Amino acid sequence: MSKQYSMKIYPAGRGRDVYRNIEICGNSTLNQLCGVILEAFDFIDEHLYEFCMDNRMYSKDTYQSDPKGDEPSADITLDEVGLCKGQKFALHYDFGDDWMFTITVSKINEVQKNFKPRIVKAKGSVQQYPDWDDE
Repeated sequence: MSKQYSMKIYPAGRGRDVYRNIEICGNSTLNQLCGVILEAFDFIDEHLYEFCMDNRMYSKDTYQSDPKGDEPSADITLDEVGLCKGQKFALHYDFGDDWMFTITVSKINEVQKNFKPRIVKAKGSVQQYPDWDDE
């Protein structure tokens, strides 16, 4: 048996008009979750990131994509993190542009076998690099 996490992900402040609902296995890592989120929002994966477990930017309770010393690594499975239903945490992506994606664990189920992460619902869009000259 494995756990399946259902999550709602949205850029901070945009939860009503731009979001993705995904399902992902508990043996997936936070690094893999980041990849799924970036792909779901059509972002290019080229920056450092951290998962802020208290849902605050520049928190001390984080898992790093490129840990230094004894910092916790994002190469940890979702099951190992110990997520619970209703929990909110954040993906802080690109420390220059400071993208914050709020992640809410909406459901946790037991499943018979592992599966690839999937988007089950999508609404709206954001641009990673908006062309400010067009506005």
